[in-house]
Amino acid sequence: MKSWWRKLTYEIPLQLSDTLWDVLVVQFAAWLDRLTLRRIIAFIPVLVLVLAYAHSIPIPPELMLIGDVLAYIDIFSVILLLGLLSRAATIIFVMKQTIGHATELAKYMLGRLPRLDFRHRRETGGRDRKRLSGHTRDDDECAIACSLAWA
Repeated sequence: MKSWWRKLTYEIPLQLSDTLWDVLVVQFAAWLDRLTLRRIIAFIPVLVLVLAYAHSIPIPPELMLIGDVLAYIDIFSVILLLGLLSRAATIIFVMKQTIGHATELAKYMLGRLPRLDFRHRRETGGRDRKRLSGHTRDDDECAIACSLAWA
């Protein structure tokens, strides 16, 4: 009788609590780890259909269309990604062309710039030469530029 009582009051509740712990905590945590946003979105149309049949109320067509879009989310996501990639490829192509034109313009501008030539020096005695106005410029004079006087 003592083993029967021990089994009934001790072992069976422990087995039940171990089973509940396994199902409600361990397996539920493993299920939550496997649960993804894609699976949640894929379950929404099923939920809409269950609610529609359970309440026997008419569903607006927009809600059914949303359910269909969510059911085929993989196809729509591939189409969306292809659209984004084609736009990105176009933007990259335009950027390459712009960079190419900018480098060609820079090369052209650098080729057209006057080069400094240090091989031909100025003639000696150039400082003593008189200006066209007839007077020489001294450093002691005031410089006048744009109606302003500099001392």
